[in-house]
Amino acid sequence: MKNRVAPLSPLVSLTPIAVAALLLAAGTAHAQTTAADQAGIPAPGGVATVVVSASADASAQGLPSAYAGGQVARGGRLGLLGNVDIMDTPFNATNYTAALIQDQQARSVADVVQNDPSVRVARGFGNYQELYVIRGFAVNSDDMAYNGLYGLLPRQFVASELLERVEVFRGANSFINGAAPGGGGIGGMINLVPKRAPNAPLNRVTVGVESGGQTYESIDVARRFDDNRGGVRINAAHRDGDTAVDRESRELNVFSVGLDYRGSNYRLSADAGFQEHALDNARPSVTVGSGLAIPRAPDADSNYAQPWTHSNERDLFGTLRGEIDLAPNLTGWAAFGARNSSEFNALTTTSTIDNAGGLNMSRFDNYRYDQVRTGEVGLRGSFATGPVKHTVSASASAFEMKSRNAYGLGDFAGWTTNLVRPVDVAPPSPTFFTGGSMDAPHITNRSILGSYAVADAMSFLDDRVLLTVGARHQRIKNTSYDYNTGLQSSGYDKSRVTPVAGIVYKPVKNLSVYANYIEALQQGPSISGTDVNPDQLRQNPVFDPFVSRQKEIGVKYDSGKLGMSAALFSTNQPLAGVRRAVPTDRYGIFGIFGEQRNQGLELSVFGMPMKGLRVLGGLTLLDAEQRRTANGLNEGKDAIGVPDTQLNIGLDADVPQVAGLSLNARAVYTSKQYADAANTQQLPSWTRLDIGANYLTRFMDRDVALRARIDNLADRNYWASAGGYPGSGYLVLGAPRTVSVSATVDF
Repeated sequence: MKNRVAPLSPLVSLTPIAVAALLLAAGTAHAQTTAADQAGIPAPGGVATVVVSASADASAQGLPSAYAGGQVARGGRLGLLGNVDIMDTPFNATNYTAALIQDQQARSVADVVQNDPSVRVARGFGNYQELYVIRGFAVNSDDMAYNGLYGLLPRQFVASELLERVEVFRGANSFINGAAPGGGGIGGMINLVPKRAPNAPLNRVTVGVESGGQTYESIDVARRFDDNRGGVRINAAHRDGDTAVDRESRELNVFSVGLDYRGSNYRLSADAGFQEHALDNARPSVTVGSGLAIPRAPDADSNYAQPWTHSNERDLFGTLRGEIDLAPNLTGWAAFGARNSSEFNALTTTSTIDNAGGLNMSRFDNYRYDQVRTGEVGLRGSFATGPVKHTVSASASAFEMKSRNAYGLGDFAGWTTNLVRPVDVAPPSPTFFTGGSMDAPHITNRSILGSYAVADAMSFLDDRVLLTVGARHQRIKNTSYDYNTGLQSSGYDKSRVTPVAGIVYKPVKNLSVYANYIEALQQGPSISGTDVNPDQLRQNPVFDPFVSRQKEIGVKYDSGKLGMSAALFSTNQPLAGVRRAVPTDRYGIFGIFGEQRNQGLELSVFGMPMKGLRVLGGLTLLDAEQRRTANGLNEGKDAIGVPDTQLNIGLDADVPQVAGLSLNARAVYTSKQYADAANTQQLPSWTRLDIGANYLTRFMDRDVALRARIDNLADRNYWASAGGYPGSGYLVLGAPRTVSVSATVDF
């Protein structure tokens, strides 16, 4: 079925590579030695991880340096505000480094954010898309930014080989980068930073294997040239074979090129990447039938998928970014990105039919082809008005995605099987009910987002008080087309201004107290449903954009070796529903009648409190409540898929008796959560323990890093998440015990 993935546009295929070739020919960008390098801070486990400060976003400041211990960075990108130190920002964020990614043998973004106490990993509705729940709100992988631009990376799975940093911003963020195209941005966002060439030449080969027989090979090559002003870095990786889940297999192919160039008063960077990801017989999510209890989790390595199911995705993407110094205190920048991607899936819808593990399945195939174009331009200048210093930033951004879709369904009756004793069936025909042509699908959706923003970051009292204010005018235009005819079926064009205000106060050098008010903006819902008044359905109005409002206060501490933060936050998200004049009415009125309020406390810790010991983790306490709901239904109940308590504790310690050896362990606890809005279907709490070891040595005059890791050490059987798609509470079974070993050689 892999040949069903459509070829990518030749123009899009050639453009990023041509840009990269031109940059390489022009040759230029200086990679500065990081503060961590200067201080001699070792990477976790003593492994010689290369860290580079040549900036992925072509900024003069370069990549923020690693914090003590090397697992997180001192700062990260905040949209049009640029890279900001963690102690200077009125927001809460954690920026994970390549050192952490390498030492934990992370396969994807999901593996990296497993370290974050404010994040839990779920799955897209009906497919295998990685989805991230931050502060109790879903963030689709569509809504991740790549070097500050939305929509450029693969939708389902983003390989770690592409990444230098994974920057997790917590909280509403429509002002930071604009409204997210996939409707996220309420509880947080994730920005992914591409790799750049380090100061020294790099030739690195890694091979590995994990439970089930999955093999892994990668190469990482980099050079700087023209007096270190230019750089090129090439990464390629291949994974193939069975996984730790019975009968499940996957294949991954990744290739990327990153270039950077530094002139006398300008900086350029470019990235081109390709990823192909194929899953066969992957384990599906499970929807719990109405009125039924949550089934007991089956063995973690069991598989109730049908052997003919598969998911294939192919993506080609690229970015180009430049920055120029127009005057001593005035800088301009521009960026452009593009992605072409194809997906073809043969899946099953899977629902429980009793409390004994009985399942009903039916076939669902879909084809999707996305074409994304996005860009931004901006100016940033600094000046003073008396004792007040100002950094004023202004930007304009644009995003367009055209999506072609088609689908085919099997007989709605489906067939029965069981979680514990699955029954394989011959693949039924997916032509019982279809939408569009799988061979030549029409455009079914076109999204256009445009915005312009301005911000003033002010500094008072010798930089002890920092005040940021700003606003973004956002336009959201969405057009839907009929699957079969290609004719427009509905349209939407709305705009709104989202403000921001944040303040930081530093009573002493290593302490920051902060507060912020910020909003998130989502496309408003269209009226739909069989229980909606027919007159309202005929009008087919679309509601104005959702506005979610966040208030937050917090404190941060930085000893230079150990960093800690605490934050109290509250975010209100409007909820749509159907209200009836009396409960017995057949039809109701669709509207915005309620809200979901997520409020909580976040505690984070990171760094190297003593020589040879690294810590990373924290605690999140959440209260996600449904309030003022339609007709009072589910009033005061918990939101779907949001646990009350999330705890992560990670330790990494050098072994003094064995030079180059370090041991690490991570415990992840998630309390109970609900799979339905009425809170009648409760998932039990779960705890998972992961352990690992890293050993750095020399062999035949070469640096060698040996790594071993066991995730889910106790082989715990548990439902890892409930839902992710609004209003749905499907279950995802946690991964079984998985052993991964790898060897890295620098030559």
